[in-house]
Amino acid sequence: MANKILAFAEIKDNKFKSNAYEVISEADRLTKKLGTTYDILAFKTEESELKKLSEYGAEKIFYFDLKELNSLYGENILLSHSAVAKVISSFISKYNYDILMVSGTTTGREIAPRVSALTESAYAPDCVGIFADDGNITISRPVYAGKSYIKVKFNTGKIVLTLRPNVFKSEKSSNPPSALEEINISDYGIQKTDFKAVVKEIVLSEGKLDVAEADKIVSGGRGLRGPENFHLVEELANVLGAATGASRAVVDAGWRPHSDQVGQTGKTVSPNLYIACGISGAIQHLAGMSSSKCIVAINKDKDAPIFQIADYGIIGDVFEILPALTVELKKLLNG
Repeated sequence: MANKILAFAEIKDNKFKSNAYEVISEADRLTKKLGTTYDILAFKTEESELKKLSEYGAEKIFYFDLKELNSLYGENILLSHSAVAKVISSFISKYNYDILMVSGTTTGREIAPRVSALTESAYAPDCVGIFADDGNITISRPVYAGKSYIKVKFNTGKIVLTLRPNVFKSEKSSNPPSALEEINISDYGIQKTDFKAVVKEIVLSEGKLDVAEADKIVSGGRGLRGPENFHLVEELANVLGAATGASRAVVDAGWRPHSDQVGQTGKTVSPNLYIACGISGAIQHLAGMSSSKCIVAINKDKDAPIFQIADYGIIGDVFEILPALTVELKKLLNG
């Protein structure tokens, strides 16, 4: 039986991301099923922000200073996934945690397998379901480009899990507020050699939502015929407050940057709303968005594979439907 669970809460711009609350909420639910306890580990930020985590059932919230960790490298850096993984691994070993839960973001997918290797734990990525039966953990995850789901059992009690963002429900706990405790980086013997690779700069398009984290996405495909027509997708996305995505064919053609690509070789997303515009629905694209909660497909080909998984389908020309849809939604949302 698992003894203790550790949830890593990811931060951005000194604020905890929505998927951090998904991870700690699922850790709390799993804790109750196993009859055990869980703690949170996070980067240091404002105390008021840390206290927001205390409403989600953890015994303790541990945090460490990322700037202090980065200073051990000797140069000005933003992050080293390998160094952070070393801290988490050492922390797990010191306090005897059995299960680590991390969001399956870009950062989470960099850290989790490293921790798995350092702690000799089983690793299960992209979990969409976590179950407990008589103290045994089972997870569900997609396989074969999202066409099937498998359940995985473990032959060890030491497990590292990444949770697909926007799949698990975030909800506060009735447990008493968690205690806060800062950990000292110097206690973990981090050396410059632990910084295998470093991030020195992150450049983002100003004001642009990341499809990997957005709860609404409007994506365009080859049906838009050229990059000059993508303004139709962007205008609808702006009305909805959504991110703009793209299919692989569009990215390969140079119409959109790779950061917009949704699919098996792009970003896996699970938004509340996904609108596919002029996307036929190749297997690779479906693998990256089929777990979206509500899928709307717009395509003039009534036999397009995208309609097989869509909750709502509009058969027609995107050049007629998108402008009309944008106008009507603008009226509706602006009162």
